Amino acid sequence: MYHSLTVGVVIPARDEQENIAKVVQDLRRLTNEESKPLVDDIVVCNNNSSDETAERAEQAGARVVFEEQAGYGIACLTALGSLSNVDIVLFVDADQSVNVAQTPDLLDPFLDGADLVVGSRTLGQIQKGALSVPQLVGNRIAGILIWLLWRHRISDLGPFRAIRSDALTKLRMQDQAYGWTVEMQVKSIQHRLSIVEVPVNTNRRQFGKSKIGGTLKGIVGASIGILGMIFTLYIRSKKA
Repeated sequence: MYHSLTVGVVIPARDEQENIAKVVQDLRRLTNEESKPLVDDIVVCNNNSSDETAERAEQAGARVVFEEQAGYGIACLTALGSLSNVDIVLFVDADQSVNVAQTPDLLDPFLDGADLVVGSRTLGQIQKGALSVPQLVGNRIAGILIWLLWRHRISDLGPFRAIRSDALTKLRMQDQAYGWTVEMQVKSIQHRLSIVEVPVNTNRRQFGKSKIGGTLKGIVGASIGILGMIFTLYIRSKKA
């Protein structure tokens, strides 16, 4: 709990057996102003892993749900379906690229009325090799398009983010793949929600290869998913 706000964490994970336990443990070590656990619930979605991701997540203290269909968005949706009733939902990657010690930085703006808080990697410190050139360029292009279409500036589509549960319900999230993060941001703009960006530091993944920046398939898939979602939401808004 954070200043009377309950906090739940969603972690989509596929083949992250070397990373997931550390992520969960670090989250469980976080404490609030009363030296009590900051996080009230942690749900890891084992997204069709072929390794021991599920077992290690559970051993570290998370609740684990299973989703056979591969995809970032569907993994988040599946985890959300099992998350406890909380005030704030925090999204964290499973690869140790996120510095979860900065979680309070994402939660602070909610005390001033924020609805969505995005951890901006580009405003923070990026460890060398943590983000590929295509990821950085893609973020920039997405930001330019969102400014041109909705006149709202964003600096990043960072996966380390938090949102009020009631705001998330309003968005009716649907994307099952790489368009999840941009869908959340654009729909928040369309619903005129209060959106805040805070700088966060980004580390290189400790083990394994990035599902997005580490493969050509991931780069192409993410690019199509993100750009496709931006234009889909714009077209829908014009028809409404």
